[in-house]
Formats: sequence, C-alpha cells, structure tokens
Amino acid sequence: MQSPFTGGHATLRHELSELTFRKEKFQYVHQFYECDETKERFTTTALDEVNVGQVYNQYRAKYGIPFPDEIKRIRQRYGLPASKMSQILGFGDNQYRLYENGDMPSEANGKILMSIQNPHIFESFVTNARNQFEEDEFAKILNKVKSVKTDANDAFIKDYIFNGSRRDIFNGYATQSISKLKNIILFYIEKYHGVFFTMMNKLLFYTDFYSYKMTSKGMSGLAYKAIQRGPVPIRWDRIYSFYDDIQQEIVHFESGAEGTKLTSMLSPDLSEFSDEELEILESIYQRFKTENATKLSGISHNEDAWQKYVDSGQMINFDMAFTLKAI
Repeated sequence: MQSPFTGGHATLRHELSELTFRKEKFQYVHQFYECDETKERFTTTALDEVNVGQVYNQYRAKYGIPFPDEIKRIRQRYGLPASKMSQILGFGDNQYRLYENGDMPSEANGKILMSIQNPHIFESFVTNARNQFEEDEFAKILNKVKSVKTDANDAFIKDYIFNGSRRDIFNGYATQSISKLKNIILFYIEKYHGVFFTMMNKLLFYTDFYSYKMTSKGMSGLAYKAIQRGPVPIRWDRIYSFYDDIQQEIVHFESGAEGTKLTSMLSPDLSEFSDEELEILESIYQRFKTENATKLSGISHNEDAWQKYVDSGQMINFDMAFTLKAI
C-alpha cells in the first residue's frame, strides 16, 4: 500500500481495540496501515468495513439478530417482496429491504425476524395483518405461508456437518449452507483435477480465514481445530462422505503409501458466490496452485492459528485470521 503522506510504502498492521455500538463496548481486531517513514496511521474504506463488521457480528450474535443473508432467505422462503414483509411485520415501508442490505435491526425487530423463521409464527403475523390487504391478496399470501413446511431434516444436517453451532467467532459468522460448502469443495476439485483430503482441509482453512480477514465473514460455515498435520475442519471426515456426487478415490504411491483423493464429475455452481467470494477463492487457488498436500501442510504450520491451538482440543478463534502469513 502506498502511503498518502510520503508516497512511499505503508505496512498493514493490526491491534486489539474497542468500539462502542449502541452504548455497548465491543472488542475487535483493528486493522490499519502504518507509513513506514512517518509512522502515521490511516485506513481504507475496505478496512473500515471489516473493522466495523466485526462489531456488528458480535452484536447480532449477542442479541439473536439474523444476518442480512438470513433475512433475505426468510423472505424468499415465503415468496414475498420486501415491501409486503415490512407491511406484515409492522416495519417502515422500506425497512425490510434495508435490513437485507445490512442495516442493523433494533433488538425488538431482530427478535421478530428470528421468530418468523418458524412458518407457524409467521402465519400468525399474516393473520393479524389481514385487514391491511384485500381479501384476494390476503388469501394468496396466506396460502404461500401455509405451503412452507418446517423441515426437521435441516436441523439434523446442520448438526451433522456444522456441529450444531450458531454463527459465531469460531465459524467466522458465516452462512451455514450445505449447498455453498459443496460448491467450495467442487471449486477446488475442478481447479486441481481432484484434491487429497489433507490438501482440501488446508484449502478450506485458508479460504475461510482469508475471507474473514477481507470481509469479517468466513465462507463455508465450518469451525476448525489444529492437529499435528495442521488446521482442519471439525468433522472433516463427515463432510467429505456426506455428498453422494463427490467421490473418494484411493491412490497408491510408489513409496507404498496411499491417500484419498476427492473427485467429481460436477462443476461448481458459481452463482452460489458473490463476486468478492469468487475473488477470494481464486486468490487461494493462485497462491497455492503449485503446492502439494505435504508442502501446504508445512506452510500451515507457520501460521499462528496452528501454533497457538495445536493439540489444545479448542476450536480456532477466527480473530487469528489477522495473523495469516501465507496470504
């Protein structure tokens, strides 16, 4: 980064800091640039967004307020426009759309948004708003809501793959989506023409922690621990066995050793990702495309995230993303 003070080089640094939001103090990792010559500090819009995003993450988690992507999925699940959601819930005309775009709901509105993920509860809101709609329109809305079923299998899958955890600092506050995780895996399988277990574990680690460093959110929704071979997703073996259309191929080496390689005939659905996420995935691939599993495992051993947590039995805190050395 070029220093605005001297035109020379500026170094990215970080420190633990504190920010007050809605009269509460939250600790976060503050990123900033420091001019090598004058030692003056400055930030960019991108850094400011990540810095504040860490605080917003904590506030949402503390008060059970859904994240913007969750708020959007609630509306899509019921097949209603944002304006109708605002009307049914008693929000301002454009408030639901603003929440989808990142505005922070009040604690009270946040609890409403969390509760209406249950179709039966949302149905009661629709019924209470009956007099605000013409009879035909009300009937259409009610039929849409009644057609939405609570899938008990969703909770089972979430527990099986994501360890039943809510979005927090140990999974980078990321969306927990079976489909998105699958497409991250498929992205690397296609790029590398198959990926061994050890390699995939490290690629997922760097993807999630680099994503958190750049956006204040992980990408896969997975949590990680540090074992002797490096950082790995918790329940990684379950993850790779879960998808029927991702195969596990046993490869025998001349040395007598063998490894398990993930392969698939499928291509990733890139529509699952934002442009920013695609840039992150491509950055990880470009950085490590010449490395094999053994070398990448060795690289991961240089990370503070591994050295601090190895064999501790604890999940790796995503704040360690700001100490990444390899990328």
